[in-house]
Amino acid sequence: MPFKLQSPYTPSGDQPQAIQQLTEGILNGEKYQTLLGVTGSGKTFTMANVIQNVQRPTLVLTHNKTLVAQLYGEFKQFFPDNAVGYFVSYYDYYQPEAYMPVSGTYIEKDLSINEELDKLRLHATSELLSGRRDIIVVASVSCIYGMGNPVDFENGIIRIQKNQTISRQGFLHSLVNSLYSRSQGDFSRGTFRVKGDTVDINLPYVDFGYRITFFGDDIEDIETIEIKTGKRISKMENAAIFPANLYIAPKDQMQQIIYEIQDEAAAQEAYFKSVGKYIEAQRIKERTEYDLEMIRELGYCNGIENYSRFFDRRMPGTRPFCLLDYFPKDYLMMIDESHQTIPQVSGMYGGDRSRKLVLVDYGFRLPSAMDNRPQNFHEFESLLNQVIFETRPVHASSGRDQWWRADADRRGRHVRGRWRRKPDAAGPSAIGCARRPGLVGPGPRRGVHGGRPLRAAILGRYLGPAG
Repeated sequence: MPFKLQSPYTPSGDQPQAIQQLTEGILNGEKYQTLLGVTGSGKTFTMANVIQNVQRPTLVLTHNKTLVAQLYGEFKQFFPDNAVGYFVSYYDYYQPEAYMPVSGTYIEKDLSINEELDKLRLHATSELLSGRRDIIVVASVSCIYGMGNPVDFENGIIRIQKNQTISRQGFLHSLVNSLYSRSQGDFSRGTFRVKGDTVDINLPYVDFGYRITFFGDDIEDIETIEIKTGKRISKMENAAIFPANLYIAPKDQMQQIIYEIQDEAAAQEAYFKSVGKYIEAQRIKERTEYDLEMIRELGYCNGIENYSRFFDRRMPGTRPFCLLDYFPKDYLMMIDESHQTIPQVSGMYGGDRSRKLVLVDYGFRLPSAMDNRPQNFHEFESLLNQVIFETRPVHASSGRDQWWRADADRRGRHVRGRWRRKPDAAGPSAIGCARRPGLVGPGPRRGVHGGRPLRAAILGRYLGPAG
């Protein structure tokens, strides 16, 4: 389905020119473009029109959850018939694992996961791998943090259709391999229950479930059901069941993964002993053995993400997978409030690294834990395809963002406008403010703000009285 923008408003004033130039830039292969405009000038509506024109999967990146929620709501209104995803950190509370050598204080990781945010993250990821291209994902900088391998996640998708021949037992094994758990009591997210030839599945990424009815080794019916009541919503001819978690471990390689973790633990223990750190050597040995025992028995352990390099089959020092890896190669990125978002992206790596270094040096984690991290800035830049920066005039921007957008100007284009006084007008006019996004119509001529139109007064703070 193509993107179809639905709005009672039409582009006015300078917006059509901004939309046209940004669209042409994308279609002509411009890598970086910048859209300048003050708060409330209609940048989001301008970008929605650009998305409709270029018809590409789009990631909208901004720097805090409040803005993500605001933009998510706006894009849901603009594109009610298309997929709009919401991707932020799913923690209500998060205390990372840390160690303070000065006082000898170890702080264990503590967290509280918001089930609704987890559902929305899974839904956004599932839509990206569903094959559809009419998708917008609004995300915070959580999108640069480590996730599971997209290939393993895609391989964990269970695709079924009516009258398909598959044994019920084989289907249940597939659900378990995709991290669903069997339940006889509490029918919570990511669980399934079995009653005779009927299998009910509580999908963790949507608000309904599936009911699969078998007749022998054939799938007789596929239905969507209400989770609380179990009532049927509708019948389906086919369905795709996505994994219950973003981290899918390759089951056939689990023993090899355990051997590799043991090898690194033995090497780190030997290193600590060689430099006289016997407490650290004992600590890393005990912690690793405990974690591996948990992985063997339960399939996971507390802090299993610190072993993600092994589960993802990555080489030492290589970057982890992130949400950007789930997008197709020709995707479009829009960075909202880029004067704040870009510095935040660049700062995530350093803070995480300094904390992990202490944990590794004192034997709380293996060196491979350093590879469970957010992308650094150069890795982030390497994942970009085409980018539109949405920001305020450069006077309000940070130093790093000014450098980034100056570099973008050398390689791309800067979409902005200027105010000029009409010879026959008593004050500044919107006519002639080419490419300034969102200024609709000429506006009031007098009496709003010291005898000047309000929009001109706001812009005057940035551009000066002369425009």
